[in-house]
This record gives sequence, C-alpha cells and structure tokens, in this order.
Amino acid sequence: MDIRDLPRFSHSHPQGAFHLTNQSFGEFQQKYDYEPPIIVSCYHGVSSRNVAQFLVEQGYDEVYSLIGGFAGWVQADLPIENGF
Repeated sequence: MDIRDLPRFSHSHPQGAFHLTNQSFGEFQQKYDYEPPIIVSCYHGVSSRNVAQFLVEQGYDEVYSLIGGFAGWVQADLPIENGF
C-alpha cells in the first residue's frame, strides 16, 4: 500500500499498490482480509512506520514498513505503475 498524497500516487506507485488514506481505510478493510504480508510505503520510509504500527494494532499480521519508501522502491528498480 502507498500512503503518499494522491497526486504523487496518481503519477506513479508500486505495482498493485492500494492508495491508503484516512478516507480509504474502510474500503481497505472491506477489500483485504487479514492475510499477510502487507507492505506500507511512503516517500522515504518514515511515515510508513507509524501506519504499519497502526495496522498491527488493528489486527493485521506481518506488516512491514518499506525502508527507503517509494524512492527506495524506484532505486531498486522494482515494478511501478505510471499515469493513473
């Protein structure tokens, strides 16, 4: 999942990522069960730690904060989706 702002998420994001916001959390809960793993990405890997902890507190298992965030994802040449 990607927690960056909508314009940045819309420009590009990890392939298959769900855009998580305060408003979309209910949709996330309906679409995704408590099956691991969940990887949370932000800009550089700082904010995602708090969201990962929140998800663990909500009962999700095996939640990870992406070290380096989306910038690290891109640097690692992992798959992204563009232009949504």
